[in-house]
Amino acid sequence: MEFSLQGKEFIELNKLLKFLNIVESGGVANQVISNGQVLLNGTVDTRKRCKIRIGDTITIKEQSTVIKVIA
Repeated sequence: MEFSLQGKEFIELNKLLKFLNIVESGGVANQVISNGQVLLNGTVDTRKRCKIRIGDTITIKEQSTVIKVIA
């Protein structure tokens, strides 16, 4: 799956998960991230408001979902 920043510099990780309907709420997004279920560029990242930029790859372990951030 690809996500375009549409001219913005970044999007926060928890907002990205919510925007793409990977989780049903911001609270669930924060929980998924805190539980270590999200990989940023292949490494577990527990920062809820981590700035996701062009070229980053997000992987959700439980769902086998991969998101590539594009321009």
